[in-house]
Amino acid sequence: MPLPDRLAYLTSGMFPELLGLRVTEALPDRIRGELDVTGGHCTVPGRCHGGVLMAFADTLGAAGTILNLPEGAGTSTIESKTNFFAMAPVGQTIYGESTPLHRGRTTQVWQTRVTLKDGKLVALVIQTQIVMTGK
Repeated sequence: MPLPDRLAYLTSGMFPELLGLRVTEALPDRIRGELDVTGGHCTVPGRCHGGVLMAFADTLGAAGTILNLPEGAGTSTIESKTNFFAMAPVGQTIYGESTPLHRGRTTQVWQTRVTLKDGKLVALVIQTQIVMTGK
């Protein structure tokens, strides 16, 4: 099963599916995804809620970490920083690309750029994931 399909299967019925997140590419050094902004994602009419943007980016960064975990290890976000640059209007698709800044033994740090179709930067998220081994 291709990795994007496997990630969708693993999160079936969970929050990423509820958001409408679609993983379009899954490689150990890059995760890409997209999400269609609907009225249900908005806090102000016509504008995507910042929490949706953060959850979208967090999910992509966590997926990247999962692809780089040692056998039997798990992960969780322990820190996240978001800068917002533009609104994501209802009816638009947002695109995320998450790449690693650090892939260490105990933590991984991923950066996710959230953009619109024209490449306009909507948000930049940097998150730290803990690597939990079954010692």
